[in-house]
Amino acid sequence: MGTNKNLLIKGVKFLFYTIILMFTAPVALFQAFKNQEHPWFWPVLILGLILAAVAISLGFYSIKLFMDALFGKKIRDN
Repeated sequence: MGTNKNLLIKGVKFLFYTIILMFTAPVALFQAFKNQEHPWFWPVLILGLILAAVAISLGFYSIKLFMDALFGKKIRDN
């Protein structure tokens, strides 16, 4: 039982993107709620919510890639 290194590297890349989004989404949401009277409140709030949803989905996808890399089906060369 070996590790699929290509999938593992892809999972690490997606995990890096997830960590970046996990920090930027709360910052965008905080800035939106801090400036509720500003005309850009709604666009920044919507952007923060979209970033948060993408961070959550990328987190699940990167975990799936890790699991497939470690425990996925192995293709045998005949």
